[in-house]
Amino acid sequence: MTDQQELAGAASPDARHGRRTLGIAGLAALATYLDTTILFVAFPDITASFGQSSASTLSWVLNAYTIAFAALLVPAGKVADRIGHRRAFLVGSATFTVASIACGLAPTVWMLIVTRIFQGVGAAILVPSSLALVMAAFPREKIPQVIAIWGAIGALSAALGPSLGGLIVDALGWRWAFFINLPVGIFAIVGGIRILRESRDPAVRLPSLGGVVLIALAAGALLYGVVESNTVGWASAQTLVVLTVGLVLLGIFVWHQQRTDSPTLDLELFALGNFRWGNLAMFSFSMSFVAMFFGLILFLVNVWEWSILEAGLGVAPGPALAAVLAARFGKLAGQIGQRPLVIVGGVVAAASGVYRVVFLTAEVDYLVDFAIPLALSAVAIGLVFPQTTSVAAQALPANRIGVGGATTQAVRQFGGSLGVALTIALLGTATAAEDLITGFDRIWWLVVAGGIITTLFGIPLRTDAADAPTG
Repeated sequence: MTDQQELAGAASPDARHGRRTLGIAGLAALATYLDTTILFVAFPDITASFGQSSASTLSWVLNAYTIAFAALLVPAGKVADRIGHRRAFLVGSATFTVASIACGLAPTVWMLIVTRIFQGVGAAILVPSSLALVMAAFPREKIPQVIAIWGAIGALSAALGPSLGGLIVDALGWRWAFFINLPVGIFAIVGGIRILRESRDPAVRLPSLGGVVLIALAAGALLYGVVESNTVGWASAQTLVVLTVGLVLLGIFVWHQQRTDSPTLDLELFALGNFRWGNLAMFSFSMSFVAMFFGLILFLVNVWEWSILEAGLGVAPGPALAAVLAARFGKLAGQIGQRPLVIVGGVVAAASGVYRVVFLTAEVDYLVDFAIPLALSAVAIGLVFPQTTSVAAQALPANRIGVGGATTQAVRQFGGSLGVALTIALLGTATAAEDLITGFDRIWWLVVAGGIITTLFGIPLRTDAADAPTG
């Protein structure tokens, strides 16, 4: 019997409430995760609409959202604990929905970037409060099943995003990638008012606002330095100064977090070996995964000259296969532990990058040149993402699982932001086919480097079959 069937089997009022809570909160969270993958597919269409803007400027359409999401994810979760998860969920849903409509109506690229920031704020409020509501709606013995279903939401968003985004953008244009959030938002708000029950923890200490500002500024400066390097050069004074400012701000953030009684991110959790190495592996793999995913969309559109719909459908089998494999690899981890899967996953990811460098050219051969490395990437994703998440979570004390899980998701978002920035920087401003191939080869080498680094971070992990989930 599956987890979903077990959860659906009971007919008590509390069981029905749990299922309804999972449906409302899960759908709202799915919209926030879909927003990233759909925008990868919509990016070429957005670029065409704002053709006067540089690629580095347009990259902030993607990164403004993820930076706001990542920087606020943990502190927003703490605020939700304090003021009430239902209240936070409704505020987050309303903010995300209104910001989505504003994104779809944005007349300029800078207005789109600003509204994307507010969309990220809404997502950061919505996601941790939605998970807390779901966990509170089920008895303790059902929580592992609920977490497994919740984890499948991310896999579902990755599988649906490319094909759904391709269909929407091809038929209606990129603005509808945002407008589709309106019915989801209305459903979440109305359902939340009628069905969700309030839960809170008044003892939670609110996070420091200074820490939120510092980490957002540090991430913004570092990513700005990276994306602008494609126009001013890596060795230019501008790039060096901006990157230095970003690193200094990051150092100040760490110093601040070690001394405040209300940390934005609980950095002491990184003293736990498996949490530290699991999150470092998560960061490096997220960076290379997003660079690979975003790069493949741009490659199909710019080199093979596929339509946006064709590009979305062309990459969709990869995330779908990864979602299927993740469950099977989870059972394997229960037998041998997560460490060997993370190590092998990094190697497979690196192999997919090497394959693309050797075989992926301007000559169209989907099955041999594109589908084979796409399948390798899917295997790597199924091996790495679930195992780094689980090994980091299992390193945590019981009373820190919530904040630790949010920290891991923030690390994943920051890694993805760096992947977007590096993709834009490495691709450069080339338009000729030969120059484009050279730029994409740099992205595939980044995938190789990310895979190798992930493997190196996986080696210090200490896991065995007893540490790993069995289902």
